[in-house]
Amino acid sequence: MSGTYAHAPGFIAGDRPKIVTSRFEYEDSYTLRRFLATDGYQGLRAALGRAANEVHDEVKSATVLGRGGAGFPAGTKWGLTPQGVYPRYLVVNGDESEPGTYKDRLLMERDPHQLIEGCLIACYAAGLSQCFLYIRGEMALAQERVAAALNDAYAAGYVGKNILGSNFSVDIVLHWGAGAYVVGEETALIESLEGNRGMPRLKPPYFPAAIGLYGQPTIVNNVETLANLPWLMLNGAEAYTAIGTKTSPGTRMVAVSGHVKRPGVYEIINGITTFRDLLYKEEFCGGIRNGNQLKAFVPGGGSAPWFTEDQLDIPFEGPQAGAAGSMLGSGAVMVMDETTDIPAAALTLTRFYAHESCGKCTPCREGGTWLERILSRVVDGKGTMADLDQLIEVGTSICPGDFPHASNAKLGISAVPFPYKMNTICFVGPSAYAPVNSALVLFREEFEAKIVKRNTIPVTAVGAAS
Repeated sequence: MSGTYAHAPGFIAGDRPKIVTSRFEYEDSYTLRRFLATDGYQGLRAALGRAANEVHDEVKSATVLGRGGAGFPAGTKWGLTPQGVYPRYLVVNGDESEPGTYKDRLLMERDPHQLIEGCLIACYAAGLSQCFLYIRGEMALAQERVAAALNDAYAAGYVGKNILGSNFSVDIVLHWGAGAYVVGEETALIESLEGNRGMPRLKPPYFPAAIGLYGQPTIVNNVETLANLPWLMLNGAEAYTAIGTKTSPGTRMVAVSGHVKRPGVYEIINGITTFRDLLYKEEFCGGIRNGNQLKAFVPGGGSAPWFTEDQLDIPFEGPQAGAAGSMLGSGAVMVMDETTDIPAAALTLTRFYAHESCGKCTPCREGGTWLERILSRVVDGKGTMADLDQLIEVGTSICPGDFPHASNAKLGISAVPFPYKMNTICFVGPSAYAPVNSALVLFREEFEAKIVKRNTIPVTAVGAAS
């Protein structure tokens, strides 16, 4: 560990760095008292002591990648707003709803002041007039913790007018969602904030940086993305980029669920830690449960194409996961061991996305439902071989392109690659097909076994019937 950051706040010397989870060890980590005792709001104080454009440049220099799924650099994103157009807003995407993902929920529950401080730094650096913090409807504890933290921050003068005696003033509005998956898409979230049904907008023209909330320039950032900013302001871009790789600096939170010995949320070194490290090292998940063999894993939330043991040595870096045919997405890894019924696992994910379609796009509204119906028939032992071809046909009507037919699975062709080509406005439609395609390409024999079992008719029974 480099001496430039080994003893900086948020690190344990001799251990892996902790930028956003350093307070998790305290029972009262969510309180203002604990936050202030562990350098809370000092990053904001440091930022306000500099010109706003300098703070913005620091974030750009650090290459703070978005942690919501796309991995777009936050500092670059802030610079996309048109000059001289006000008011402009910050919208915090706390509608974490991707299957297998629960890192942002923990950040809001365990360290809400860190998020608030990150929001304030972003507003100052990017010249944003107001912040809207949107939290998923089912996250009751996160809502309560953030609401209490906001009240305490207002009372202490960290939010509101003339913050810390400066000329900087900003309000943060807390909004609770109703629990729709599609609202994780930034334009659908903006629609919901405006009081409409959460449905995605067309891009162009509705790129949020140009035409966002209330028709004004809007920056939409993820919870974990903003939580990185207080540490960055205290320690600088050089210390931040000393962690990880040049293209993927810093750390990132990963939520692991499924068939491992110790599922949970881990803060790992970005771009260096591999899937093998995460699943098998004792400091992380400690291996597959019951000594079983790994069968497959979803590397970036339920909508990501699947990986197998052949991809275990890929590091947590977006370009490398993308080159292998998948994505890191929301930072969720779902692990399946040798006991997994693959068709049933695919059905579980496809059913979720079919149910969560907002209905705006016909390929998603109809295609997702058809995928669920056909796959249910196969899993229930009532399918035919034609159903497997039908799954591919329906899926490619949602995700057009030269995707491999499932019968080519033995050739080692990967599943639907990311980024998806799609006939829909947003990613919900392709997400319904991704698990179907992955399962068919990698484990077609399991689908055929369910069908062969159903179609096997004893000769004696045929003779009796005749």
